[in-house]
Amino acid sequence: MPQKIIIDTDPGVDDAMAIFFALRSPELDVIGLTTIFGNVETELATTNALRLLEQAGRTDIPVANGADNPLTGPFGGPVPFVHGDDGQGNTNFPPPTTRPIDQTAAQFIVEQVMAAPGEITLVPIGPLTNIALALRLEPRIAENVKAVVLMGGNALVPGNATPAAEANIHNDPEAADVVFGADWDVTMVGLDVTHKVNMTPAHLDRYAASGDPLARIIAQIVPFYRAYFERSFPGAQGIYVHDSSAIAYLIDPALFTVERWPVRVETQGFSRGKTWPTLPSGNSGVLPPWQNRPLVNVCVAVDAARLLALELGRLT
Repeated sequence: MPQKIIIDTDPGVDDAMAIFFALRSPELDVIGLTTIFGNVETELATTNALRLLEQAGRTDIPVANGADNPLTGPFGGPVPFVHGDDGQGNTNFPPPTTRPIDQTAAQFIVEQVMAAPGEITLVPIGPLTNIALALRLEPRIAENVKAVVLMGGNALVPGNATPAAEANIHNDPEAADVVFGADWDVTMVGLDVTHKVNMTPAHLDRYAASGDPLARIIAQIVPFYRAYFERSFPGAQGIYVHDSSAIAYLIDPALFTVERWPVRVETQGFSRGKTWPTLPSGNSGVLPPWQNRPLVNVCVAVDAARLLALELGRLT
């Protein structure tokens, strides 16, 4: 049976690629999209999520509108220089004809998880606010969810939003610390691996050359995003594969090497948003900030060639 998943998303060019990847993967059953601020404001994230499902011919999948701001303060603002003013590479596609459901993202997550204990995996590929709010609304989802597989964080490498922090975690560190501290099965697919998966210009050309309608949409939205990468990372060509790496983990976890560590998230100062694992430290044991914290599956290495072949194979 396919894995039932809820994708929590802030589309976002890489979110669009991940959503299409998931929809084209028979191993996965996308039962809903929940939206969150991050790459764009939440309202635009919802618009983009609805449109992506229309483009994919999957308007049967519900979309639930999520939080507008982090747990403890205002949203710092979107990143149009990365994803375009519309979040989709300034393609300005027509607005969707469908609407979100009446439930909030947190309500939808709770209802779905509690109705199908042990069956649903949450796949947050944006800030973790909705997931933390769902836990606050119904703590028992931690016992009833199958797993949480998230794109975000940086255990052993620098950040991309700041030298310390990855963008999704940086947008709501307090929510991330709640999610990493809950007693459930969490896998962190972060910059430790996503910056090792480079979709090159030759790879991207396959989308444009494909007859697949979703591949052709990707070919339209990616150029703006690619230009950001090549402008921001000296010597880079193409893009890094962020959100789709979390989808790849769901399909084939053997693509990744995983270490298991407790993780804390820095919520203060210039390192705000940094995900700190406890690393082995001789006989000193677990330091107090990490004591009584659950182990998190932290992806530290990846078979990039196989991951790229998997994603491209599903859409081109």
